[in-house]
Amino acid sequence: MADKNLVCKDCQREFIFTEGEQEFYKEKGLQNEPQRCPDCRKEKKRQRFGRNRYNQN
Repeated sequence: MADKNLVCKDCQREFIFTEGEQEFYKEKGLQNEPQRCPDCRKEKKRQRFGRNRYNQN
């Protein structure tokens, strides 16, 4: 298994889906490759969980 170059669906930047990440996905039973780069995944997660859960003032 080799590293794969993917394109983020949010920012359109290319990112690498490493061999190690592919193994992790396989071990967890995940069948789809990531669609977002690490930065966009982090931002999406922050939007979903960060504000709503901890900053409800």
